[in-house]
Amino acid sequence: MDPVRHLKVSITVLGLLISLGTLGYMGIEGWNFLDSLFMTAITLATVGYQEIHPLSENGKIFTMLLIVFGVSVLGYIVGSLAQIMFEGQFQRIVGRKKVEKKIEALRDHYIVCGFGRMGALICREFAAKPLPFVVVEKMPDVVEKLEADGYLFLRGDATDDETLLKAGIKRAKGLISVVASDTENVYITLTARELNPDLFILARSGAEGSDIKLKRAGASKVVSPYLIGGSRMAQAILRPNVVDFIEIATGREHLELQMEEIIIPPNSGFIGENLISSGFRKETGAMIVGIKKSTGRMVFNPESHTCLEERDTLIVLGEPSSIQKLEYLVQCATCAEDIIKRHKVKSDPDGQGRER
Repeated sequence: MDPVRHLKVSITVLGLLISLGTLGYMGIEGWNFLDSLFMTAITLATVGYQEIHPLSENGKIFTMLLIVFGVSVLGYIVGSLAQIMFEGQFQRIVGRKKVEKKIEALRDHYIVCGFGRMGALICREFAAKPLPFVVVEKMPDVVEKLEADGYLFLRGDATDDETLLKAGIKRAKGLISVVASDTENVYITLTARELNPDLFILARSGAEGSDIKLKRAGASKVVSPYLIGGSRMAQAILRPNVVDFIEIATGREHLELQMEEIIIPPNSGFIGENLISSGFRKETGAMIVGIKKSTGRMVFNPESHTCLEERDTLIVLGEPSSIQKLEYLVQCATCAEDIIKRHKVKSDPDGQGRER
């Protein structure tokens, strides 16, 4: 048994002994509560004080039994404490309590189930963004790596309801299931969907046909690393320059150009404006290569008169500084009015004008 569990059991038994001892003296000797509790305490502690009141024959027998059990339990507690301190588990307990409090404080976070090669890459990207997340992992050797990397994590089985509840699935924004087994990914998806029907669930698919099962289980999106990897390798031969461009735009190692997505918030002053009147390109230098409308429709290479709506997602290509400036403008409630005044223009008569 775990030393911590030993200690908890021992303290519980000690509490029961104190209660039984107090009730025993009250029943056998007829003493009041305080005298009975005091007599129980000095008996269990074996401090050698004399009896508060003379004991009857039954009282003496009861006291001897209480001493025998009390000394055994106290010795057990001392041994458990020594083992905990010797193995350094006390520090681990305190550390885990702090981690659990941090996890309880998370809101709109992501739960990453599995910390293999894919899980580690996902966590690295999330940490670089940064996005709030917690990792669920059951393998002891992997847990040690998580501790070394400093990520928030829970040791447990992600297919278990209790584990996902501890990870805050009710408050989470999304879950990523990337364990090695397709069967476990299906179980995790089923469990997560049942606990939070509105959760976005991204699942890893390995074997052919498992993507269908994962979608049936409730996955919002399924990704097959083998399919993506094979397609990417083929494109590297067929369209090498296109692949290079995509790697530059989406890779963290290339800082000169990036592709990001920016959501138009409900309070934005640019709602109802078009791409020209918003002045996004002239103000920031970033290019809007696509817009995913709030209805889910994707608009590629949008026209300059394309109207911006609440919760539209802008697909932006540009330098990091340009993207950061655009993010600021979209979020800033007071910036829109001046910018719109500077860039307000009449639409082309044929409605085919494009932002330059």
